[in-house]
Amino acid sequence: MHLAYPAVLAALLFCTGLYGVLARRNAILVLMSVELMLNAVNLNLVAFDVWLSKAAEETLHSGQALTLFTIAIAAAEIGIGLAIVLAVHRNRGTADIDKLRDTAEGHGTDSETDGSDSDARTAEQAAQSGRAGKAEATA
Repeated sequence: MHLAYPAVLAALLFCTGLYGVLARRNAILVLMSVELMLNAVNLNLVAFDVWLSKAAEETLHSGQALTLFTIAIAAAEIGIGLAIVLAVHRNRGTADIDKLRDTAEGHGTDSETDGSDSDARTAEQAAQSGRAGKAEATA
């Protein structure tokens, strides 16, 4: 088999993952796109390892060993990333990256456009009372 087939497939996978990272707004979909990019790199590592092992007399299989290391690191990364996303979703109520970025920078959504802070305070109080009502209903 030619080296071009897995290399082209890996390039397509990587470009798909890159598009997902740049275009998606949901944090979970961004994490899935990063995993897709890492799997494209793993495919390249294995393909080049097989191709180079045919040329070398001693096969070290360093590409496959590096792929296993990358899979282990990716599993840990996705586990921690998913835990962070779920914790943020519980606290903020959304996993939208743009909304999280705006709240982290201190930008309001509607209160800054018209200059009144009372609307933002009222919305925040309503959200807190809604959370308190849900907690009472479950208890």
